[in-house]
Amino acid sequence: MSEEKNSQHQEDRRNYWRTNLRVIFGCLIVWALVSLGLGIVWAEPLNALSLGGYPLGFWFAQQGSIYTFLVLIFFYAWRMNKLDKEFNVDEE
Repeated sequence: MSEEKNSQHQEDRRNYWRTNLRVIFGCLIVWALVSLGLGIVWAEPLNALSLGGYPLGFWFAQQGSIYTFLVLIFFYAWRMNKLDKEFNVDEE
């Protein structure tokens, strides 16, 4: 019985970290697309549009990537709290 419980615990830990890594990699991909993609790679075509009087490519390079990073921080905290509750490892 103890062996079965230990096995289930190990499986739960693997699933928790697998899901955690998926969330982390998803956030990194979004961050890379916004900061590198929109701010550098696709900046010239985006500069044809403007936001607040500034070319959109420039805006993403200067402000958009920072705002996106802040949103990702809050998203990650929210998602990890939800994941912790799912796997009964929350602090509350």
